[in-house]
Amino acid sequence: MAQRETGNLIGTDKVEGTAVYGSDREKIGSIERVMLEKVSGKASYAVLGFGGFLGIGEDHYPLPWQALKYDTELGGYLTNVTKDQLQGAPKYSNESDWDWQDTGRARKVDDYYGTPFV
Repeated sequence: MAQRETGNLIGTDKVEGTAVYGSDREKIGSIERVMLEKVSGKASYAVLGFGGFLGIGEDHYPLPWQALKYDTELGGYLTNVTKDQLQGAPKYSNESDWDWQDTGRARKVDDYYGTPFV
């Protein structure tokens, strides 16, 4: 079986489901998927699942990948984003509600979180 994690590399299948913690170190959600640039392979966004109950009614929040840092003590990703900030953040409720090809949406996400649009 291929190794899914090394000292500085991790397979996307291991990232999916990983907890995300806010600046107060409280869990705010978990990563549903990572969006990669096709040509460069660079991670651009992590889609954070937040809200709802047992996955029902959960919303999906694209977070710029650079807004996340892995914290070995927490065993998850740490971000400066708070639950309050997520309340007004760009989101979608199901797969058909988000057009990843719409650069205007990507720019809104990056502007909202104060990260450079690439």
